[in-house]
Amino acid sequence: MTDAPATPTLLTAWKAATARLKEGRIDSPSIDSRLLLEVAANCSRTDILTDPYRVMTPDQLTTLDGYVDRRLKREPVSRILGKKGFWKIMLNVTPDVLSPRPDTEAILDVVMLAYAPHESFTMIDLGTGSGAILLATLAERAAAKGVGTDISTEALAVARENAANLDLDNRCDFIRTEWATGFGDQSFDLVVSNPPYIPSDDIPGLDPEVRDHDPVLALDGGPDGLVAYRELAPEIMRILKPGGTFAVEIGWDQGPQVKALFEQAGFENVIVVKDLSDRDRVVTNGPDPRTNPIPKM
Repeated sequence: MTDAPATPTLLTAWKAATARLKEGRIDSPSIDSRLLLEVAANCSRTDILTDPYRVMTPDQLTTLDGYVDRRLKREPVSRILGKKGFWKIMLNVTPDVLSPRPDTEAILDVVMLAYAPHESFTMIDLGTGSGAILLATLAERAAAKGVGTDISTEALAVARENAANLDLDNRCDFIRTEWATGFGDQSFDLVVSNPPYIPSDDIPGLDPEVRDHDPVLALDGGPDGLVAYRELAPEIMRILKPGGTFAVEIGWDQGPQVKALFEQAGFENVIVVKDLSDRDRVVTNGPDPRTNPIPKM
């Protein structure tokens, strides 16, 4: 007489999914499987921890198995679920926008130091994509207003939807244009951007999660990866108000070159800021989070 199969629960399903992802050599198998389980079983992280023996329905298991199958084919969790957390907000993501990455939060570290919680300022996010940087900033700084630009109509639609979902659409606009074309001189207190910066020849060698699922438009920085910065540096100098702050994301090995481009454009006190992995990640004329105290609320 054989034993009946164990009733599937949140805990057993999580363990099984984690094991499959681990066997498939997927990075962060435990985290990825938990995120997929939360959506498949309509539960929260707290539910998994406090009610681990909740029984899963056959439909929930089928959904989870399908999610895991897709992840094993190197489709990112954010693409499978259609959403991604960034800073303290949740964003919808589609194949038309870059999936937000923790590395980009290094820009927010600079911005949070540059502007106090109740300070009023205007900002522009050049190449806004999903609206991640702009919306995360507005969510933290209630007196701020901003604009996001992009050349992709589809990306702007995603950004507008994200703004509405976060109840931030009354403090921002999204405009289709190339970088800051059409905006007047000295228009903004803060200018941010995460432009494409991967050298064209390096794109085929990227991880499948990036190469096959992020829009090439948001990745390809030209032959040396610096094309966007050559365009951005003088544009940012033009639209930034005197005493204003800019912050742009860079590739980990591009600090000296991008710093030099902004200095050539006329900026002073330009620095390179490292991310949490201790790699160069942001070029800015703002404060360095590693050497400045966090402002009090």
